Order: sequence, then C-alpha cells, then structure tokens
Amino acid sequence: MTDESDRPTPSAASPELRASDADRELAAGRLRDALAEGRLDMEEFNERLDAVYQARTYGELAPLTKDLPVGAGGAAAATSLVKEPLPEGAVDWGSRIRGEATSTWGVGIMSGFQRKGRWTAPRRFNCFAFWGGGEIDLREADFEAPEIVINCVALMGGMNVIVPPGVEVVVRGIGIMGGFDHSEEGVPGDVGAPRVVITGFAFWGGVGVDRKVSRAEKQRLKEERRREKLERREERRGLDRGDG
Repeated sequence: MTDESDRPTPSAASPELRASDADRELAAGRLRDALAEGRLDMEEFNERLDAVYQARTYGELAPLTKDLPVGAGGAAAATSLVKEPLPEGAVDWGSRIRGEATSTWGVGIMSGFQRKGRWTAPRRFNCFAFWGGGEIDLREADFEAPEIVINCVALMGGMNVIVPPGVEVVVRGIGIMGGFDHSEEGVPGDVGAPRVVITGFAFWGGVGVDRKVSRAEKQRLKEERRREKLERREERRGLDRGDG
C-alpha cells in the first residue's frame, strides 16, 4: 500500500504525470482554506475550484495553489490526507462542497415535487409550482459550489426550502399577494459553510424557509441526551450508596 506521505506534490512532480482524484481533493482543500482565511475572494475561489476539478495533470494542477501557503507543517502537511478529527456534531463543510449537480430543476403543477436525502444541489436550482407545491431539503445534500441559488416561482402554490444549521441564508424573492419567508436571514454561517440565496416570484403563493437538523444529527442528539440522563442516574445512585 502506498503511504500518502510519499505522494508527490503537484509542484514537485513531473508536469505531464496524471493527477488523481485524491490530488484534486487536496488542492481543493487548500483553496477552501484560503477562502476561509480571506486569501481568495469568492469569484476567484470558484474559478480556481472549477479548474482544479477539470485538471488532468500535475502541470495543470500546480499553478492553482502555487501562490498559497502550505501552513506550518510544510509541503508534507499540504499533501497529507490525514485530518484532525472534528468535534462531535461538527460538520465538515469542505467535504460537502464538491461534485456535479444531480438535479437542477423541479416542477409541481397541480401536484408536488421533492428533492431530499443525499443529492448534490446545483449552483442554480430552478423550480416552479402552480396549484401545487415543492420541498427542497438541503440537510443531507452536497453542494456544487460555495454559493447556490434557488430560484422559486410559485403561482397559487407554495414551496419550502429546508437548510441545516450553519448555512447562511439570503432571501431576495418578490411576493404579490404572497411572500417569501425572511425569518432565517441574518443568521451567521459556519466558516467554510455554503451560502444559499433564495430568489424568485410568488403570486398568491409563498416560499417558506426552515432551519432543521438532519435525521442523523437528530438521532445523535437524542442518544447524547439519553447518555447524559443515564450518567445523572448513575451519579445519584452513587451518592445514595455513599450516604448509606
């Protein structure tokens, strides 16, 4: 088995050598770090990230991170696939901003549509509801880009967008005898988390926004509360035995 520490850095390898998926992910990780540190703005980050996933060789990959620091650990740190474990319940947003969209539109005409579970939300998702409804659930979704736009057109119908905690929400839709829910705006997003912009038009209809934890996170919190309850019960038993 090849040790990841033996992997050549893009700058050190022969330019004509083919880059692997792991090499592209490492480069993408450095770009995300640079974005979080303010070294890249969103426009340049998007341009470089697109180029990273299109790169076929080390020669194409190396220039995209050449002007970015590799951190205190040197080049080996930049190429290591080993990551510090995240705190329990924390989201590794960098691992969820990746890949190509699996769905780009939804339509509900006197009916409904859903996008939920494991899917990759596109840079722009267009949806339309007429005497119907739709649900766009992003709690377990991956994201094609750090900022995505959900464009909703609701005519005598309604749609609901569900986002997970940590995601920034911006609402820019227009409502006539209808409206867009602005209740989740202004909540700061986590570092590295995607930004969801909700726009469009509602006539005699509405677009709601809910912030909910995923089913897996809900189960984790339930188990955590159960453990805490058991620990408190054991502590009380211990005190009772000590009093005896």
